[in-house]
Amino acid sequence: MPRKPGMTDDKIIKLYKSGMPFKELQSIICLSDRAIRNVMYKHGIEMNREQSSGQPRKHKVNEDFFKVWTHEMAWVLGLFVTDGCVNKQLHSISFAQKDETILQMIANFMGADYVIYSKRSSATIPSLFINSKKIKKDLNNLGISANKSMIVSFPKVPNEYLPAFLRGVIDGDGWVDIEGYRMNITTGSKSFVYSVASIFESWNLNFSITHIKSQANNLIYRIWVKGKNDLLQLANILYSNEIGYYINHKRINMIQHSNWQLRRLENLLNTENFTLSKGKTRLFFLQIL
Repeated sequence: MPRKPGMTDDKIIKLYKSGMPFKELQSIICLSDRAIRNVMYKHGIEMNREQSSGQPRKHKVNEDFFKVWTHEMAWVLGLFVTDGCVNKQLHSISFAQKDETILQMIANFMGADYVIYSKRSSATIPSLFINSKKIKKDLNNLGISANKSMIVSFPKVPNEYLPAFLRGVIDGDGWVDIEGYRMNITTGSKSFVYSVASIFESWNLNFSITHIKSQANNLIYRIWVKGKNDLLQLANILYSNEIGYYINHKRINMIQHSNWQLRRLENLLNTENFTLSKGKTRLFFLQIL
């Protein structure tokens, strides 16, 4: 339908910013809600979900979560770099994790409703979906966009939060030997792996980088830390701050050669209401606990 004569874009924007519901705007402007939205998009006006739909957000989430650096935010960001996905068409992001406890922690930290589902009924990996234009924009500002796996750069993480960020990366795409002598992080991004290498170097860790070709003929990079002493040194850095109340098998495998770290975990499990991962660990450790 044609807009009402004399109804300029500036007038439409002014009416919209007054907080008037879309149904009233349509009757005054003589445009469909879609056409009104197009005017807003054209001029870069931020949309108000409740105003445009008449309904509040279906699922809650803290849309400012990625605006403020905390250890929890850095950990979630590290997980998202490895196990997250930005929807190219929709204002939506998702996390996919075999360990559903990690998804519960993400939802808790982000103040999000814990809604787990898959796009395909045949999918076996639980996924947490979050719909938010603001969060998608904040991630983009941090250098994380759709189709990121081969091109993602290392975000500008403040030094204070680097351990939490890399802990999230390892919880996502990391692997730790059950014997506690080797660890690696896998990524398709050359830029990312060499940024991790620079950090490991600053932490005085011995590391190496290898690469293989995927079935799609893309290079896949792995950065390794080997030797129980280097793994313990890495663990002392990564776990200097507790994040949540969950101890996964990667942490257990990494710290198993340190009596001090084992006693610390035992204390957390016995006195601080922490829960233990069901992942593969050496049986002797579970017997200790």
